[in-house]
Amino acid sequence: MKFGIDRLLSDPALRAPLEGKRVALLAHPASVTECLTHSLDALVACGINVTAAFGPQHGLRGDKQDNMVESPDFTDPVHGIPVFSLYGEVRRPTGQSMGTFDVILVDLQDLGCRIYTFITTLLYVLEAAAQHGKQVWVLDRPNPAGRPVEGTTLLPGWESFVGAGPMPMRHGLTLGELGLWFIDKFKLGVDYRVVEMEDYAPDAAPGYGWPLNERIWINPSPNAANLWMARAYAGTVMLEGTTLSEGRGTTRPLELFGAPDIDAKAVLDEMRRTAPQWLQGCALREVSFEPTFHKHVGQLCSGVQFHPEGAFYDHEAFKPWRLQSLAFKAIRNLYPDYELWRDFPYEYEFGKLAIDVINGGSALREWVDDAASTPADMEAIAASDEQAWEAERQPYLRY
Repeated sequence: MKFGIDRLLSDPALRAPLEGKRVALLAHPASVTECLTHSLDALVACGINVTAAFGPQHGLRGDKQDNMVESPDFTDPVHGIPVFSLYGEVRRPTGQSMGTFDVILVDLQDLGCRIYTFITTLLYVLEAAAQHGKQVWVLDRPNPAGRPVEGTTLLPGWESFVGAGPMPMRHGLTLGELGLWFIDKFKLGVDYRVVEMEDYAPDAAPGYGWPLNERIWINPSPNAANLWMARAYAGTVMLEGTTLSEGRGTTRPLELFGAPDIDAKAVLDEMRRTAPQWLQGCALREVSFEPTFHKHVGQLCSGVQFHPEGAFYDHEAFKPWRLQSLAFKAIRNLYPDYELWRDFPYEYEFGKLAIDVINGGSALREWVDDAASTPADMEAIAASDEQAWEAERQPYLRY
C-alpha cells in the first residue's frame, strides 16, 4: 500500500496543482516516506517550493519528551526555512506564519484517539486557513487503532486542546477523514483535499489499520513506541489524569499502569469479578517496574501490562477505554479512599480535574467514585454515544 506522501511524490499529476505555489509542511518525526526519508527532505528533493514548516506538540523533531513541554520556533539548518511551533508561544497559526505559504501539506501520523493533540492542531490549521484563504492538503496515513469506536462523546463546554470536538475517545477515522468532518461540523469555508492512501484496508488482519510487515513504525511522539501502544492508548491515556504511573520512565509507556501502593493481582482479580466481558481481546499480565522519571520515580510499582498483540489480540473484542475504566473501578472498590485523581492543570486547563478534561466530561470519574454504580450503567451511556458516532462518521469514510 502507499501512504499519501508516497502517492504525491510518485504521481506528477497529483503534484501539478502545487506548481508555482509556496508550500508549507506540518510534520513530525514519523512523517517519512516508504524509504524512511523525512517528508520535508523528500518534498524539497522533488522540486516542490517548500517555504515553511510547522511542528505540532513534541516538535517537528519530536524532541520534547513530556506533555506541556513547549517547542520554540527555529530555522531549519538544512533548508533554511522557518519552522513554526504550534505547541510553543501559540497553539494556532499566526497571521505572520500564515503569510509564508499558499498551500499547507499536513503529513502527521495520528493514533486514532480524540486526546492525541495532532487532530486539534489540524482543526486549528483548518480554521486559520479558512480565515486567510489558504489551501490545506492532508497526506493521509493509517489509523493504527483501526475502525472500532469506543468511549463517551465529549460534552459541550469541555472543548480543549485534547478535545477538539464532540467525538468519542476512539474515533476510528484517518486524519484526512477527520478533516472532512471538522469542515462540516464547524462550517469552515476552506479549500481542502485529501491525498488518499492506496490499498488501505483498515479491517484486514493482521494489522487492522497498520500495514504490518510493510511499513516501519516510527514514534509520532516520544512515548508512542509501537503499534500495541497505539491500540491501547484510548484507554491508557486516561492514566495521565491519575496518580497511577502510565509507564513514563519505562521502556513500555502507555502499555501498562501501576503504583507502589496497589496489589496488581488483587486489582486484576477484582476486574475479572466486576466485568469480565470488558477484558476480552488482549492478554493482561502482572508486572513490576521502577520508573526512571515522572510519577513514582525510583519506586517499585506493582502493575498490569496490556498485550493487544499476536494470538491474544481480537480486534473487535478489544475495548481499551472500558478496560482502563474497569481498572480504576477495581482500585476504587479495593481501596475506597485511594487518592486516584491527579489535580493539576492538564494541557493548561485550569479549574477542572485532569481526568474530566481527558474524558470530555465528568461521567467516567463519577461512575468510578460511585460505590453503587455498575458496569451496565457506564455501558448504557457509552454504547449510545458509540452508535451515534458510527452513524455520524459514515459520510466521511474514504476507505
